Amino acid sequence: MKALITGASSGIGKSFARYLSSLGYDLILVARNKDKLQELQKELKTDVKIVIADLADESKIKELYVLCKNDNIDILINNAGFGMFGEFDSTDMQGEMEMIDVNIKAVHMLTKLFGKDMIKKDSGYILNVSSSASFQAGPLMATYYATKAYVTRLTVALYEELRRKKSKVHVSCLCPGPVKTNFNDVANVEFAMKGLDSDYVAEYAIKKMFKNKLLIIPGKKMKLAVFFNRFISTKRAAKIVYRFQKKKERKSR
Repeated sequence: MKALITGASSGIGKSFARYLSSLGYDLILVARNKDKLQELQKELKTDVKIVIADLADESKIKELYVLCKNDNIDILINNAGFGMFGEFDSTDMQGEMEMIDVNIKAVHMLTKLFGKDMIKKDSGYILNVSSSASFQAGPLMATYYATKAYVTRLTVALYEELRRKKSKVHVSCLCPGPVKTNFNDVANVEFAMKGLDSDYVAEYAIKKMFKNKLLIIPGKKMKLAVFFNRFISTKRAAKIVYRFQKKKERKSR
């Protein structure tokens, strides 16, 4: 059994690696930080191959697939991603383009490439890591919210296609709220609510994935928030999100 995890050097990705290794899975871990991947590799008990790749580069995505396509991947976890805080007219465009490449293009390409192989052999799991942010627009983090909406909707569409084919390939979408990772440091924000533990989120997600759950939302508070969001108008929801996002702004800004 083998799993490929992107963004595996920290946060939820690292927790995914630890949990799947404890279940006996051999791993292919992908990230940009070689030192962190090597540290993680040393602590895991199963066979671990590390791949250093910047998934903002389309050629590296293709190289990753070529490198791993014969490894008979049983689980693909598209976890790599990052966010950026600020008003749309003031955030760095180059950084946003890289975010779109990592959060959308890499997820799309890897899902398609490895997914086609899984469909041929009629087995496998794909877990795309999205966010509770995907269920609404996100003033002050507009691009990040939009990228996660893409991931969620792509996964839901693929789920229905596979269901109608009666395929044994299963896709799931993890949509957590705040998690205790380095995400807020990269995005330059502070969580307005307490984040969940990344180990808890990873274990919860894997267990739900194996039960073929489509949308995986850890935490009772976030489940309720997503549920009640259905009953709020689009404009009202945007106002609420703006106020929530404003509370995240670092005091030093």
